[in-house]
Amino acid sequence: MFEVASAKEYPGVGYDLVCMFDCLQDMGDPVGASAHVLETLHHDGTWMVVEPFANDRVEENLNPVGRLFYGASTVICTPASLAQEVGFALGAQAGEARITEVVRQGGFTRVRRATETQFNLILAALP
Repeated sequence: MFEVASAKEYPGVGYDLVCMFDCLQDMGDPVGASAHVLETLHHDGTWMVVEPFANDRVEENLNPVGRLFYGASTVICTPASLAQEVGFALGAQAGEARITEVVRQGGFTRVRRATETQFNLILAALP
């Protein structure tokens, strides 16, 4: 069974694992979504956050993949976020430090890079 729900309103509690793939940067309220994940996660559960790979400094992202992601972020991710409640506009090239800051603002205490690929940054957030 599948249900449609926003990241701030999906039902249930006590999840061992919550996964979000390439979507936090598109949300109008990623901090609110982070807080909701924390509320629904088991006390020793994990939130897996998969986002487009980006370094924390713009000049470190000026490569073919980074340029493509900046272009997509400019015409898709940022306007989509701005059109939603809060309009946070994290963007697809936020980088690990900024994503970690958003996740921590939602109440998570531990965030670490689980792994990375040329295209994705995979973070593990723990209560």
